[in-house]
Amino acid sequence: MVDTRVTLSGITLDNPVIPASGTFGYGYEFAELYDINCLGSLSCKGTTRAPRFGNPTPRIAEASAGLLNAVGLQNPGVDQVIAQELPRLRQVFHKPMMANVSGFSIDEYAETCALLDREDQVGWLEVNISCPNVHGGGMAFGSDPQAAAAVTRAVKAVTKKPVYMKLSPNVTDIAAVARACEDAGADGVSLINTLLAMRIDLKRRKPLLANETGGLSGPALLPLAVRMVYQVYQAVDIPIIGMGGVSSAEDVLELMLAGATAVEVGAANLVDPFACRDIVAALPRTMEQYGIHSLREIIGGAHYG
Repeated sequence: MVDTRVTLSGITLDNPVIPASGTFGYGYEFAELYDINCLGSLSCKGTTRAPRFGNPTPRIAEASAGLLNAVGLQNPGVDQVIAQELPRLRQVFHKPMMANVSGFSIDEYAETCALLDREDQVGWLEVNISCPNVHGGGMAFGSDPQAAAAVTRAVKAVTKKPVYMKLSPNVTDIAAVARACEDAGADGVSLINTLLAMRIDLKRRKPLLANETGGLSGPALLPLAVRMVYQVYQAVDIPIIGMGGVSSAEDVLELMLAGATAVEVGAANLVDPFACRDIVAALPRTMEQYGIHSLREIIGGAHYG
């Protein structure tokens, strides 16, 4: 019998599959379709200090091997998330969850994280310094190692829960950003977020997205994610949550061999709401197919094979 358990910063997950922020709402929406307790955990919709309406429409554009989104961090703000969204999730999900936090200043990151850190059901804080869909925040912090470190230090100073910094692929050296976060006290890193991209409407001769650019996600990103997780694993000694184009149990194993301890599934949830459930169900037989008895044994395995 195979062992699908993994451990993130002292918290054991039944399996490494985590729906990615922005693709799974606040979780309870999917509980109407299946028992989401089959998941290892989940990362809730990105939360900011104040409510955000997000970007103007259209916000979504299709691509041949994925999709572009420029939602712009639409969310009700941290106070309502704590008062309404998390209690609704608690009724249907009985495991620690990951609170995903975005911000437009270091102080905002710190204040929002401090509030969510007090919530019992929050197991980890996933601090998004990599969003390419908003102006004046997010990716600006993730593009520079010093800025990433500054956010990390500020959040760690006001929290007790493990802090995972979500990194951007839109950089020259993602390993340098990861090292800076580790040096500043991060408990782990998440990567990769979406890749900055654009589509143009041939009839209107204008960008398809009202925001002009958006984040590319979907199967096209998997090889890039594998490469970056592989590089970051060589650069840091803290756990990695890998993501980017994951749509199968095989993809989960590939990212874990590259160095990920857990794996988030994003765009696949938008194509098939049962994607995470089906990946979890397929994981044991896929492990058996490749002679894997325990997932803990294969983390970073491609570096030593």
